This record gives sequence, structure tokens and C-alpha cells, in this order.
Amino acid sequence: MRPGEAAAPDRDFVLRMHRTMLRIRIAEEQIADLVEAGEVKCPCHLYIGQEGIAAGACAALRRNDYVWGGHRSHGHYLAKGGDMKGMMAEVFGKATGCSSGRGGSMHLFAPEVGILGTVPLVAATIPLAVGSALASKVSGDGKVSVSFFGDGATEEGHFHESVNLAAVYKLPVLFVCENNFYSSHLGLLERRAADNIFKAGEAHGVPGLAIDGNDAIGVHRAAEEAVRRARRGEGPTLLECRTYRWRGHVGPSWDTDVGVKRKDELKDWLPKDPVARSASWLLERGVAKAALDALEREVRAEVEEAVAFARASPYPGEEELCTHVFHGENGGA
Repeated sequence: MRPGEAAAPDRDFVLRMHRTMLRIRIAEEQIADLVEAGEVKCPCHLYIGQEGIAAGACAALRRNDYVWGGHRSHGHYLAKGGDMKGMMAEVFGKATGCSSGRGGSMHLFAPEVGILGTVPLVAATIPLAVGSALASKVSGDGKVSVSFFGDGATEEGHFHESVNLAAVYKLPVLFVCENNFYSSHLGLLERRAADNIFKAGEAHGVPGLAIDGNDAIGVHRAAEEAVRRARRGEGPTLLECRTYRWRGHVGPSWDTDVGVKRKDELKDWLPKDPVARSASWLLERGVAKAALDALEREVRAEVEEAVAFARASPYPGEEELCTHVFHGENGGA
């Protein structure tokens, strides 16, 4: 190995990341089918095509580190260790869901693995992650917080306010921008004068890096170093992970956003599939195709079991309608 050259990743480690990406991909393909069939009613923003980012970044974290995701967060939930059955039941709006059927696709909750809630408001994950990072610094618990957000979030004011605050106090937080080049249906350069998101932290003294978001190994290396910096007390890092979502802004349609067709880039991104990329890496290093096929069958069985669980689960009772809405004896504390 030459000086400065990164060590080759462990094959079993990459296989685990590949499994994570398969779980996200197959679960979301199933959700897309359920939405098209009318069985799932809640709005579902699909992560298909972006799996390398969640898998790579979350593999750099400890179980109790915090992750904050937005409206497109099935991938973050699963990559951090959220329960497949709980997520699927939540998408169905069932009482056994990870948010007790009250949140749906965009409000996932798994505190046992550091997911204190996903939130659909654009850029809302950013100050939340800074808040949990501040709490960790004050308490000295050694945890790192990660905010996942889209390219459109960098155009919100509290992105800069939050990054500045994190920099001033050297908070243990990692900002992960999943740049898929569209905010809803508007292309990146329809909204920005320059394609330079990774430089957005420079004015606040935060280092930034643009990386290939479809390379899970590369994402992991960058995230691992950023997490090390955060744990050493050196403050935040901004990672711009460049990728592309295959489906529309919301729902299962291919390459269409809220009724507006994108600019035919999908054909250029399909060959960059992060799942196929990790499979090729493993095959080149001696993992048998039969082993990868068996892994895929195993994941498909897990997803089918989760769907069956969700279908068989009850809906929340009417008596719970006002729970967590009003303060008091009937509404919950």
C-alpha cells in the first residue's frame, strides 16, 4: 500500500453493507408495489438509487449514535438498525408500527438504535442533529449525531445557522447532504448559481467534501473519518454525497416528479446502481454468485414476512385518536 492510500476494506464488512443496501432496495420496491396497488395509502418518498449513502454512513456509527432523517428515510431507518416489521407496519398505519401507526412513512421512530424521529419538514433534521450533538457535548456521553438531508435543504436559512452554531461549539455532528440534483421537481442549477454544496461550510470554518454517493465504500471511508473528528472534539464535517433517486419525488413513478418529467438523466444513473456496484466488488474478490443469490433470497423472505406481519396487525383503536394531541389524562402526558 502506498503512503496515503486507503487500506482495502474487509470483504465481510462490505458484504454486510451490501446486505443493508439489499434490505433497503427490496423493501422499497415492495412498498412501491403496495402503493401502486392502493394497499398502502400514505405518501411514500422512496430512497431507491441512494442506498449507498445510508449504508456507508451508518456503518461508521455506533448503535447509540443519533441519526436524524427526513421525508425519504426508510433507508436511514433500516441502515441504522430499525426493525423491518415495525417500519412496514407503520407504512400500513398499523398499531404495531414503529410509531404506533400514527406517523406513516415519514415519521419513523426507533430510539433503541438512536433514531429519535424522522421529520418531513425540509432542513428540519439539521437543527435537531445540532441539538442532540450539543446535548452529547454537555453530558459527555461520547455520541455523534448525523443529519441526513437533501440538496434543497441547503437553501434554507437554518442550514447555515445550524452549521455555524455547530462550528462555534465544535459539536460532534456530521452533516450528510444527499445531493440527488432535484428538490421536488426543480433541478439543482434551476435553484442555485453554482454546483458547489460541499463548499457551503467554508464560511463557518467547517470542512466539506464532495463524494460519489453511489460508492458505499467511499461514503463509509469519508463518514468514518468525519466521525473520528467529531469524537476527538474537532467539530462538524459536511459531506456532499452525489447520487440520484430513481423514482419520483413522492410515490412509485419512474423519473417523474409531481407530474413533471425530469430531464432524462435516469438512463445515465441506472448503470451506477450502488447495489450492483457492491455486488461486482464482492464477486471480483471471490464471493460466489450463489452466496449473493442466497443473501437476496433471505432478504426477500424477510420483507415478505414483514408485509405479512403488517397486513395481519390491527389498526390503532378509536380511543387512541387524541393520544399525544392534548395534554392531560385522556390525551397523554
